[in-house]
Amino acid sequence: MNAKTVVLNGDRMNYDGRLDYSILSSEVKVYGESVPEQILERIQGFDIVVTKEMPVPGDIIRQFPDSVKLICEAGTGFNNVDLNAAREKGITVCNVPSYSTERVAHTAIMMIMNLSSSMRRQMAMLTRNDHTNFTKCMQVDHVEINDKTLGVIGAGHIGREVIKVAQALGMKILAYNYPPMEDEPGIHFTTLEEVLSQSDYVTLHCPLNDQTRHIINRDTLALMKPGAFIVNTARGALIDEAALIEALQEGRIAGAGLDVQETEPPAEDNPLYTMENVILTAHMGWRGLETRQRLVSLLAGNIKNYLEGNPINVVS
Repeated sequence: MNAKTVVLNGDRMNYDGRLDYSILSSEVKVYGESVPEQILERIQGFDIVVTKEMPVPGDIIRQFPDSVKLICEAGTGFNNVDLNAAREKGITVCNVPSYSTERVAHTAIMMIMNLSSSMRRQMAMLTRNDHTNFTKCMQVDHVEINDKTLGVIGAGHIGREVIKVAQALGMKILAYNYPPMEDEPGIHFTTLEEVLSQSDYVTLHCPLNDQTRHIINRDTLALMKPGAFIVNTARGALIDEAALIEALQEGRIAGAGLDVQETEPPAEDNPLYTMENVILTAHMGWRGLETRQRLVSLLAGNIKNYLEGNPINVVS
C-alpha cells in the first residue's frame, strides 16, 4: 500500500546527514525543523507524521486533516504527544521502545564509572594546568564500584540492560518499579524509599508521566546518602532540577550524571554546566550512529506493519 509520510524534525535524528529516510514509505517529505505554527500546514495531504521528541499538543492534533492516520514518535518516550487528542481523532500513535536500549544503558554505566573516579574534576584540573594528581598522588576521590549498591528506578528494557552490565561489574542491585515486581536472582525489588536510602548510585529509567514527574525532589533527595550519586538518562523532568542543584551545592549528595535536563538545552547560566561534581551531556544516549540507523529501520517497520493492518508498538 502506498503511503505519504512527513518527518517534521528530521535534523533531530539526522544531524550528520547519514540516515536514509526514504525507506519509511513510498513517498517521504523531510523537514529539518518545524515550529508549532508550521505543523498543520506541513502535514496536509500526508498519511503518516513522524516526530522526534517534538511537542505535538492536543489543540493542534484536533485540527489534523482526516488524511493523517498514524503518528510515529521516533523514540521510546511519547509524553510529547497528546494521546487523548489522538484518540479523539482516531489517529494511532506508536513509538520505538527498544532501539537504543544498549546505548542508553552504556551511557548510564559510563556516568557511574566516571563519577566513581571524579573524572569531571580530573579533566577540569588538567584544563587549568593543575597536575597535582600526577605529582602528589590522587587529589580526588577514586573508588571501586564493585560491591557498591546500584539503585535502579524503572526496570524496563533499559533498566534491565543497566542491571545486566552492573552485575557483570560486581554491583549489588536494588530496584523500584511500578507496577511492583517480585525479587529475582541478584535483584531485590523494594520501595522507592529503600532504593534511595540504601544505594551508592541511583539511576533513573522510568517514563515521564504525571506519577513520575519530579519523582526526585527535595524530599526524596533527602533520603539519599551524602556520598551517593544520581544518574539520569531517561527524561529531565523526572528530577526537580532546582532541588538537585541545591542538594549538590550544599553537599547533601556527592554528584550527578545527567544526560537529560529539565529544559533542553539548559539555560546559559545554569550552574550544572560548571559544577565539578556533575557530568553533563547533551542527551547523547540515543545518538550513536548505529542507534539512529536502527531507529529509522524500526520506524519503517512500524509504518509497514500499520499499513498491512497489523500495527505494532501502539501507545494510544
